[in-house]
Amino acid sequence: MELSNDISALKDLVTALLSRVEALESDNAALRAENAEFRRENAELRRESAELRSRLNLNSKNSHKPPSSDGLTKKPGLPKGPAKKSGGQFGHKGRTLKMVETPDNIIRHHIPCCPCCLKVFSPSDVVEVLQKRQVFDIPEPRLEVTEHQLCSVICCGRQHVGCFPPEVGQPVQYGSRIKALSVLLNNDYKLPLEKIQQLMSDLWDCSFNESTVLTANAGIYQCLEPVAEQIKTAVLATDVVHFDETGMRVEKSLHWFHVASTSLYTHLFVHKKRGRQALESEDSVLKDYRRRAVHDCWESYFSFEQCRHALCGAHLLRELTNLIEKGSRWAKQMHQFILELYQNSRKATVVVADKQTWERAFRHICQLADQEEPPPKQGKRGKPKNSKGRNLLNRLLDHQEGWLAFAFVEGVPFSNNQAERDIRCLKTKQKVATNFQTFKGAQHYARVQSFTSTLRKHSMNVFQNLINAFDRKPIVFQAG
Repeated sequence: MELSNDISALKDLVTALLSRVEALESDNAALRAENAEFRRENAELRRESAELRSRLNLNSKNSHKPPSSDGLTKKPGLPKGPAKKSGGQFGHKGRTLKMVETPDNIIRHHIPCCPCCLKVFSPSDVVEVLQKRQVFDIPEPRLEVTEHQLCSVICCGRQHVGCFPPEVGQPVQYGSRIKALSVLLNNDYKLPLEKIQQLMSDLWDCSFNESTVLTANAGIYQCLEPVAEQIKTAVLATDVVHFDETGMRVEKSLHWFHVASTSLYTHLFVHKKRGRQALESEDSVLKDYRRRAVHDCWESYFSFEQCRHALCGAHLLRELTNLIEKGSRWAKQMHQFILELYQNSRKATVVVADKQTWERAFRHICQLADQEEPPPKQGKRGKPKNSKGRNLLNRLLDHQEGWLAFAFVEGVPFSNNQAERDIRCLKTKQKVATNFQTFKGAQHYARVQSFTSTLRKHSMNVFQNLINAFDRKPIVFQAG
């Protein structure tokens, strides 16, 4: 009886132990699953943390951020030569005030009377001018009013009436000089409309209001239409043209300003789109260009196969720097290769010699990159995702000729700095005015800025040629 009870108790104990084991196994499985989830979350958080740290470390040397975002820490993107001494450099002519032979006004200074006999002197008593000093200043500001009168004459028994000039269409109006000044201040100097109105009031005590400035901008836009076509024609005839684009808000939505520029001409236009639709529009010159186009690696540019492409080396160096900071070995080799080729291209009289050797070295580094970069990772849907390094490698392989053109094609520069300088005015405009209220206003600005930039490249007086444009006089660009 006791043995039976012991067996029964033992069975109950075994059952309890088995139940406990099952519970422990269940708890263990739950803990393992929970641990796996924690590991997954930890890996995800580590990845996000690394990505955020990478974003915080972005600057103009390892990304497309502008140098102005670096603050006081910004440094040159390319190695510079030996430091120069401060002040004027050797060969610099310099410009300073010099006396003129025929001053506008002469004021003579002599003592009023003789200290001996107290005789009062007059200007005719002056015997000799001992010393001259000249003061350069602007004339007292005042509006000059010109009245046009319509007159009649009688001849052969008939009355003959004259006619007003075409530019004088209103009983009271502003002339071309003050309108040219308002256009210059608003567009080239980025002065807000309210400030222009205030300046006109302070200087000339006239009510040159904001709507008058806008009317002047619209007027110069029409006057510059033939000049805009002249600039486009000149750009199309140039062997190497730089292209770039930047975004800005127009009518409360993002629009894009596109530039095509050379050392002598600037063509700027605005469009709702950034890509191919804008580059194929009527205002664009890229669709008709047949020579060498320099730009960054924006994919839309490669849609135009009728021209040859050259890519910005400064952009490439920044991307390589970003990979180097993450430990990429091949990026460091490619960075050194590009800088060495750049230095050789500066020393070469025309182009770098031994092109095939350089190209073999380029392809060898690309092979190292292919081994170092992880293969594409297939997600739940869509195309396999590449790492940033592999994306850059693919672009290096696809556009090898464009990346190396600066060294092996005469006249092709290392960077796209020309276009970036010519479109930087939009960033200044954005900081001052934040946006354009109307699309027409953006068009007016683009055409005027193209004109003034081209004038400055030709060392031509901007103010006088704006007056000439208002007066419908021909504009002829002559290199300075």
